[in-house]
Amino acid sequence: MATYLIEIPHSENTFECKQVIKLFVESDSHLLANAHWGCKAGVHKSWFISDFDNKEEALHIVPPFLRHAANIIELTTFTKTDIEEVDKKNRH
Repeated sequence: MATYLIEIPHSENTFECKQVIKLFVESDSHLLANAHWGCKAGVHKSWFISDFDNKEEALHIVPPFLRHAANIIELTTFTKTDIEEVDKKNRH
């Protein structure tokens, strides 16, 4: 499984913003109900990080009417060994 960051922008319109937040909070999805929001800072997006088998599975968790605007980003962590391997390959 890979880890994905899901970013979902939504309208700055106060009513629409509240409706999207309400939809997430009242959903049956633990993941959606615990999204992080930037609205109070003027950034009308929600974010969450979770493990999925693939990008399509990650997108499926997003409510259908917001999928067209969602950004699904596979996250990677790097170790010191990973960086050393890249350096070795670049030397040859």
